Amino acid sequence: MEEFLQMGKTDLTPEQSLLLISKTIEETKELFKEHGGVFIFWGTLTVVVFGSQLILSLLELYKFTMLPIYLFPAGAIFTALWVLREYRKNNIPRTIIGSLLQNIGWIIGMNLMIMGFLFSDVLGDAMGPVFIILLALMLIVSGLSIKFTPLIIGGALANLIGLGSFFLERDYHGISLMVASVVGMIIPGIMLNMARRKDHV
Repeated sequence: MEEFLQMGKTDLTPEQSLLLISKTIEETKELFKEHGGVFIFWGTLTVVVFGSQLILSLLELYKFTMLPIYLFPAGAIFTALWVLREYRKNNIPRTIIGSLLQNIGWIIGMNLMIMGFLFSDVLGDAMGPVFIILLALMLIVSGLSIKFTPLIIGGALANLIGLGSFFLERDYHGISLMVASVVGMIIPGIMLNMARRKDHV
């Protein structure tokens, strides 16, 4: 990579540009492998939140059904501290693609929380499907950017689940969110971890 940085004052040939892009994608992919746990964490957190809401509803404890939602802001703070610690501890280099995907993830995540807390009444029955589709788009973009097929497939399946949820009653949207989290985040996250372990063997 240093040889390309030294070329900053000169124009790169098409071959050099392609090689630089390929190296950046590979470096970002390695970075994602190191943080596959983030996908597993958020997928699991989503299952816990909406699974808890489902159980509380079945127990007719309706006044407590909104409490699990507050785990999302707590999860965002935990993730920020965790990732920052990992970057500093392991001196992990940042890539342009990695930084871009990270920013997209935070922007979409913050908007999902804002919409969930402030505009759930406005979104009404469309809230669940919209959430799943936005999540799926983030996963698909991430998968395409690092050329990781399980993440692309997981995002595509989550997208289909989101679209299909428009045909379901609102009471079932929590289940849709849980299924989308499993196929879109938990399974690809596990496969990222498996790929990392294979690289270290």
